[in-house]
Amino acid sequence: MTIKPSEKHNIAAFGAGCFWGVEFYFQKMKGVINVESGYTGGNIDNPTYEEVCSGTTEHAEAVKITYDPAVVSYENLVKYFFEIHDFEQLNRQGPDVGTQYRSVIFYANTDQEIIAKKIISELNNKGYKVATSLEKYEVFWKAEKYHQNYYKKTGSMPYCHSYKRIF
Repeated sequence: MTIKPSEKHNIAAFGAGCFWGVEFYFQKMKGVINVESGYTGGNIDNPTYEEVCSGTTEHAEAVKITYDPAVVSYENLVKYFFEIHDFEQLNRQGPDVGTQYRSVIFYANTDQEIIAKKIISELNNKGYKVATSLEKYEVFWKAEKYHQNYYKKTGSMPYCHSYKRIF
């Protein structure tokens, strides 16, 4: 379950509150091939939704994105990540509260870490108080099937995410 890009595709991982809304927005982005909802950044293997919601596993609800770097850059993914959630909220997104809903970029390598730090610096220079953390990506655990493509299946819209142009 580690990040292993193919020869043509790369992987990115983000947490920004409830994974349903994050998945919804990234699925719309040109160059994104696949988005999976799941859990990462915690201390137990193969956690369940209930375990993650308890706040005791240290996992974040997150998405793993497979993308084509010939179409969309990692930098543009990071910028979009910041535009689809309130990155100034600490350990929450709207009504969802807890460390499992933290704003976090899971970087897979030094290049991703450098780019994420650069964008955070740009936001700080614009006057934003960025609560987003940077964490080394270790393992991604795919969430239960009913969480995948949630808004596509239900026909509803995200309740704690919206797009706001910043860059």
